[in-house]
Amino acid sequence: MEYVSPEGLRLDGRRPMEIGVVGKADGSAVFEMGNTKVIAAVYGPREVQNRSQQMFSVRCEYTMANFSTGDRMRKPKGDRRSTEISLVIRQTMEACIMTHLMPRTQIDIFVQVLQADGGTRSACINAATVALSDAGIPMRDLVTSCSAGYLNSTPLLDLNYVEDSAGGADVTLGIMPKLDKITLLQMDAKLPFDIFENVMQLAIEGCKAVATYIREILLENTKQLEYRRGT
Repeated sequence: MEYVSPEGLRLDGRRPMEIGVVGKADGSAVFEMGNTKVIAAVYGPREVQNRSQQMFSVRCEYTMANFSTGDRMRKPKGDRRSTEISLVIRQTMEACIMTHLMPRTQIDIFVQVLQADGGTRSACINAATVALSDAGIPMRDLVTSCSAGYLNSTPLLDLNYVEDSAGGADVTLGIMPKLDKITLLQMDAKLPFDIFENVMQLAIEGCKAVATYIREILLENTKQLEYRRGT
């Protein structure tokens, strides 16, 4: 049974990615990877709040909805994991944004996990990339992210929660595909070099596949906007 048609539609007609979902944001997107679902909103560029600041600034806030997992315990805002992922997303986005074109301005990126089943970090980066594109922020290249792991002697792409919790090695990668540059590399266990190469290559292929998909959806979205404007 095929769950996604050749046109990119799911069984109920939805797409794994939607653009412009937050009306008051300058750019926004919902992005799904497996059963993980993330929403991102971008505001800016706008004048920095600190007028003495000369450099371009990116601010990022990552949160998880209380209903996103089976654990219904309320998590305090600004916990260590949220702070760390916010920093990872901010640094990854700073690597691709053409900051020199927007001095003394700032961009605010808000990312929230609506449904979590592993790979939330990658899904958040991909959602933020699409939201930045929707906002018209100039970028050197799209940044896409994907995770890969090694479980039961098998390399696996985009681990879900159960697979991620099994204790195997997990690599989270972020790249700018056209520039062939790595913007993020995190690994939580040791691997022999030959196995690491296989897992790394799998993650790279996943990132490139995500980038191809995002470009196709952005192009289609642009054509729809042009059609509505009668151009």
